[in-house]
Amino acid sequence: MIQRILVTGGAGFLGSHLCQRLVEQGHDVLCLDNFFTSQKSNVAHLLDRPNFELIRHDITRPIWLEVDQIYNLACPAAPGHYQHNPIKTIKTSFLGTMHVLGMAKRCGARVLQASTSEVYGDPEVHPQVESYRGAVNPIGPRACYDEGKRAAETLCFDYRRRHQIPVVVVRIFNTYGPRMHPYDGRVVSNFIRQALAGEPLTIYGDGSQTRSFCYVDDLVEGLLRAMQVAEEFPGPVNLGNPEEFTIAQLAQLVIELTGSSSPVERRPAPEDDPVRRRPDISLARKVLSWEPTTPLKEGLRRTIQWFRSIRLEDYRPPTPNF
Repeated sequence: MIQRILVTGGAGFLGSHLCQRLVEQGHDVLCLDNFFTSQKSNVAHLLDRPNFELIRHDITRPIWLEVDQIYNLACPAAPGHYQHNPIKTIKTSFLGTMHVLGMAKRCGARVLQASTSEVYGDPEVHPQVESYRGAVNPIGPRACYDEGKRAAETLCFDYRRRHQIPVVVVRIFNTYGPRMHPYDGRVVSNFIRQALAGEPLTIYGDGSQTRSFCYVDDLVEGLLRAMQVAEEFPGPVNLGNPEEFTIAQLAQLVIELTGSSSPVERRPAPEDDPVRRRPDISLARKVLSWEPTTPLKEGLRRTIQWFRSIRLEDYRPPTPNF
């Protein structure tokens, strides 16, 4: 069945890939974005499609649209971006989600809320399961994002309980792939950009901290499957790759795949930076029949190929936090 679907944050990294999949499936797609951290170029190839519409709007302000489904992806997700304007970040998470849920209540729309592994903070449980309540510093420099997303989850479940809104919450772990902003400050984009330029790869800390990296195509498939079960299943559900790598291992792999001779440069770890991060995806396997299929080396090859194809001067410079 053809649906009218709103994707907030639709011109961002994840949002643009999701919009593309939905357009290819034949749905009428409304892409909403304020372009704070995203680029119009991410969705330029969709602009001439009759079932795609781009709307410039800030979701912290109300908007009235008639839709069947809403994927709420709007929020800066990279530390440098969300710490650049922390008050705006927490307003986007909370007010944006409130406006999305209010629209869904009026339209009878399904909602997918894009939450984050950051709700687990610097976890004391490993790997992270959905029942773990997290170890978050509510007054630290990352709290605008961590606590903003936690508050948004609360709002989703209260709307579901009080107003029977069919909303599902997904907790997204580190995701990478083409269309990452070259200056988003995330480790994959930093390493690839630095390696291709022959610059030192910057490791914050000793490099022993771990992350789990999910290729964007796999993640989008998980989002689509989660939306399909929103009526019966509220989540939260982890979406990510359960394979765990140290940051030092990632650096060496990027150097190998780019053929770079870049050295590694270590700097002090940022405050509240998680030491270990790895999802338990047992619930996603059971409820969504989903798990990632793209090996890290293959996903990095595709991402590096894309980085080689772009001009860095076409991208806005980093925020002052970088």
